[in-house]
Amino acid sequence: MLRLKSLAELDVKGKRVLLRCDFNIPLDAEGNIQDDFRIKQTLPTIENLTKHRARVVLMSHLGDPEGKRIESLSLAPVREKLSEYLGLQIRKTEDCIGKETEKEVGGLKDGEILLLENLRFHKGEEANDPEFVRELAKLGDVYVNDAFGACHRKHASIFGLAQALPSAAGLLLEKEVKVLTRVLENPWRPFCAVIGGAKISTKIKIIKQFLEKADNVLIGGKIAEPILIVKKMCIGRPWPEEEVAREIENLDLTSTRLHLPIDAAISPDPSGKIYIRQAAPGKTRKDELLLDIGDETIGFFSQIIKDAKMILWAGPMGYFENPAFEKGTREVAQAIVRNINAYKIVGGGDTLFAVSKFGLADKFDHVSTGGGAMLIFLGGEALPGLQVLEKK
Repeated sequence: MLRLKSLAELDVKGKRVLLRCDFNIPLDAEGNIQDDFRIKQTLPTIENLTKHRARVVLMSHLGDPEGKRIESLSLAPVREKLSEYLGLQIRKTEDCIGKETEKEVGGLKDGEILLLENLRFHKGEEANDPEFVRELAKLGDVYVNDAFGACHRKHASIFGLAQALPSAAGLLLEKEVKVLTRVLENPWRPFCAVIGGAKISTKIKIIKQFLEKADNVLIGGKIAEPILIVKKMCIGRPWPEEEVAREIENLDLTSTRLHLPIDAAISPDPSGKIYIRQAAPGKTRKDELLLDIGDETIGFFSQIIKDAKMILWAGPMGYFENPAFEKGTREVAQAIVRNINAYKIVGGGDTLFAVSKFGLADKFDHVSTGGGAMLIFLGGEALPGLQVLEKK
């Protein structure tokens, strides 16, 4: 099991703590926060540090400004939300490095909080530039990482700082690693993995892992189609790209643990306005799209989910953003939360949006803040941001 340096092992009283958060949250066209889930999840670590009289310096990226200052990607809305939730007046710097920033950090008193401006306004962040790391390190005495969703990036604030300062994992990061390690190493059984979404390339490794570790692997969404094609259960459809097809062929496609859709909601266009019909995937015409799992598949999947003791869900079952094709995702979500005997985990941006849309987010035992990071971790790959925090 991955053993990380713990927050409890750091002496933080009176010290400047550089806390890497994941405030990469969706904003609307007016700059209003659409979903503050990631902000809420990091509050326990912030409160723990202020309780222990640390001088807390928060830092995060937002969006992808490519090393330029873009006002619409400022962390100002995050500062307002943090002030509201913590009941404290939190200041924000105009930059994340430089003399003015150093001065503001130097003025912090024990238990106070300062938010740095978007790290990605500087190219040095994504490049893990040593000079940028040194500039950030001037602002802290110790470093804490609570940004699981960014741990698959070898960036300055994730990788470089953990090498430059005494470091530890935050409470959220510790929890993420503990829960997801349990999934991989010692799940409660029967263990059911529900995998969906649009990009098969991002899910191949996690499917391979769970065909070995889970009792049942349920596949829905757009990623089911290339698997059905390679299994020759969907004749006449375009063959997947060569590399993807080769990876699918390397899966154990004859495994009794693997469960694919037996019917689908089908339409010639994503709006569903021309017509929607249900049929076996193999009866889909070339001009039609598979946009949701069908009623028989919903019932079949729900029966397997009902008997599970641990369930991991990553990826919607169809084009749920259109109400005409939300049924599969909604009913699978409802089947999961109805199983009160199972430990239920959900993760991935689209999946979180779906459970929020259906008002079910609070029914899961663990809602992961990591999208790509969660998939890479569950796929069995090392995350740079975790490796650098590991106890030797």
